[in-house]
Amino acid sequence: MRILSTVLASAAIAASFSASAQEDAIRKALAERIPQLQKIDEVSATPMQGLYEVRVGTDLFYSDAKGNYLIQGELIDTQAHRNLTEDRMNKLTAVDFNSLNLKDAIKTVKGNGSRKIAVFEDPNCGYCKRFEKDLQNVKDVTVYTFLYPILSPDSVEKSRNIWCAKDPAKEWASHMLKGTDAPAAASSCDVTALQRNMEFGRKYKITGTPTIFFADGSRVPGAIGSDDLEKRLKAVK
Repeated sequence: MRILSTVLASAAIAASFSASAQEDAIRKALAERIPQLQKIDEVSATPMQGLYEVRVGTDLFYSDAKGNYLIQGELIDTQAHRNLTEDRMNKLTAVDFNSLNLKDAIKTVKGNGSRKIAVFEDPNCGYCKRFEKDLQNVKDVTVYTFLYPILSPDSVEKSRNIWCAKDPAKEWASHMLKGTDAPAAASSCDVTALQRNMEFGRKYKITGTPTIFFADGSRVPGAIGSDDLEKRLKAVK
């Protein structure tokens, strides 16, 4: 048994060295051939034999074992019906809810407000307006709306006017549900919160609105109906 344990331990060490050498070879080859990939954060094997994930920040690529070929796209597990790239991105861009700067959001409390979500939205976003309408059917939730003007030139102006209003929550609801515009903001209004929202969005790859974050750190890109929202809220412990 002692001999067997020694053999197994040696095999494990050899495999570890082999994997490390493989990763080093990929890093070296890609860095030499593609200047943009000189700072690779992580190289790891994927479930597909001979295919390796190459991570640069939150950008994902796939390479063969020698770094001769590079793929930019999505890896799909057809048996499990799962998008492995999407699963990985969700983990990489997950947000600790407690790390959100909630002072930069419009706070709306519905019912007892015991449940929490954070939503990044653009005032010109049609899907956001649909989401806001569905949200009216959800009770006992605190909604933190982060204004995220990315869709059109006047999104910034509308966001500024809503944020600077006497009652931002009221103006936001009126704009999204009734289509009314908030009064023009005073030039002295501090809108650095909007800048911080944009910086946060770039950091965490928020590329569309609405993007919803739940208290467990999970996120949903795009609008979901009130029934799906309820299910997700109940699933959060």
